Amino acid sequence: MKKLSLLLIISLALTTTIFGQTTTTVDLNELDKYYTKMVKDWDIPSASIGIVKDGKLVFSGTYGVLEKGKEGKPDKNTLYAIASNSKAFTATIIGMLVQEGKLNWDDKVKKHLPYFALYDPWVSNEVTIRDILSHRVGLGTFSGDVIWYKANLTSEEIIKRVKYLPKNHEFRSGFGYSNVMYITAGEIIKKVTGKSWGQNVKERILTPLGMNRTITSYKKLDTQKNYATPHGRKNNDNIPIKWVDWEEVGAMGGLISSVEDVSKWMIFNLNNGRIGKDTLLTKNTRNIIWTPHNNFKVDHTTKNDFNKHFNGYGLGWGLSDYQGKLSVAHTGGFDGMITAVTLIPDENLGVVVLTNGMKSPIRAATYHALDQFLGTASIDWSDKLLKKANDKTKKDTRISDRKEKRVLNTKPSVTPKIIAGEYISDIYGKIKITQKNQQLRMEFEHTPDLSATLRHWHYDTWEIVWDQEHAWFSFGTVKFNTDNNLKITTIDFDVPNGDIFFEELKPYRASK
Repeated sequence: MKKLSLLLIISLALTTTIFGQTTTTVDLNELDKYYTKMVKDWDIPSASIGIVKDGKLVFSGTYGVLEKGKEGKPDKNTLYAIASNSKAFTATIIGMLVQEGKLNWDDKVKKHLPYFALYDPWVSNEVTIRDILSHRVGLGTFSGDVIWYKANLTSEEIIKRVKYLPKNHEFRSGFGYSNVMYITAGEIIKKVTGKSWGQNVKERILTPLGMNRTITSYKKLDTQKNYATPHGRKNNDNIPIKWVDWEEVGAMGGLISSVEDVSKWMIFNLNNGRIGKDTLLTKNTRNIIWTPHNNFKVDHTTKNDFNKHFNGYGLGWGLSDYQGKLSVAHTGGFDGMITAVTLIPDENLGVVVLTNGMKSPIRAATYHALDQFLGTASIDWSDKLLKKANDKTKKDTRISDRKEKRVLNTKPSVTPKIIAGEYISDIYGKIKITQKNQQLRMEFEHTPDLSATLRHWHYDTWEIVWDQEHAWFSFGTVKFNTDNNLKITTIDFDVPNGDIFFEELKPYRASK
């Protein structure tokens, strides 16, 4: 069921000025009804939605339940992981350090982290802070996430493994969304200030803005109370899953926040880095962060739903135009939580959408709010994007295709006893295969939560039966490769998903 803030009860309609001339009346009661239906249609456990206009939180709608099967409901102070929406905080901290003369946007990363290296020595020497914040170093999107995902590695240990990742495109010639580069940015902040990213974000942003409930570690949830439970998706249903620890990699996605607190962050940014009488960001810093440093192609030969003319990435923010107005936005994906933050600076307008499920209507909720306030409503975004999401799910046959190709009644060419042993992945570390009573177990040196049982699939391929449910992947297999003398040489991973690329591990048999 919905929960409306006192503000909505007092005022069910808001008049906003567009272009300083015409006016659009937004019926907040109808907006609330739309979101109530949207959450039900999308089968999302809960959604918390906030809209800021002209420096105030004018709408706070909360829907659903904190955890499936339980009665607790969210409110505007309920905590969700905002994941990659944290990247804008990281870029802002870097900007503050530039203002203080402690950094420069075009500092070489190696100046601060001498051990930093990528796929090519020349590129390694040339990469700047601006490069890593705008995803233009030549790595593929999400490449390297398998290194840090649920691992107990330090940021430095993660960064030192990045040199083994393959080049996806030429340096500064394309876009590859890189979490590991934002982990690198966080380590630069730590190196320069002597304080962790978490300490910096609290002292420099959270405290000045009064974001008092926002935290950088899930370990503080029980002291803060009032938080949503993450949910995975299995058999077309939501299943509660446990929180994971992103504190060490916080610079790429570690913040846990609420509608109330994120609204303060949006208002701060819409006010161009000022809070009250305090100017935390200079005009130059604001402009650099909101300048496209990496551009994407837009098809100008056909119309699009957003009247979009440009699309790019600034520093910690995605930049485009929405119905002819600048849009500054980002999304975030955490295990079992999907979120979005969108600003329309020309209208002093911002929208935050927080959800705790993997099938999430963040874009539908955002576009609907923007259209109501801009007076451009013409599309039922929830209906359109839900159909698109369902069609995408139906067309994703990666797992079913693999299962159909299984060959029954085969035997492996090598016994479990021979398979058992230690394997090395250059980008990760040790992966250990053990045998007990003809059953194989797989354990990752730095990631206990990825432990699994191996069950024979066909020939020399074994199915991975994970000990835990995971948000981004489920079915997977490993294939043990042998030389001409049936000596195991390497392992091939095949875990079909779009986020955690196990195939990058490329483990080889350790010498006996």
